Amino acid sequence: ALTMEAEKTGGFVRVVARESDHVILGIQATGSHVSELSGEFTLALEMGSVLEDIAGTIHAHPTMSEAFHEGVLKTLGHAIHTA
Repeated sequence: ALTMEAEKTGGFVRVVARESDHVILGIQATGSHVSELSGEFTLALEMGSVLEDIAGTIHAHPTMSEAFHEGVLKTLGHAIHTA
């Protein structure tokens, strides 16, 4: 719900990962309250997460953290709540 509303107003989370091993290289985000996600973004980058690490982590619904989860799923080709 929150994520979908942010998407309607132009918000998004883009996740860039290395194709060969899915290591997350960068995250770009824009939209209302996106600063609330900065801690999760930093943790993912600092620990050297792969896409599957984030995809396998529970992200409560409806919350802004779902945007990161959906961004990762989209990068893997499995997005649920995005067009």
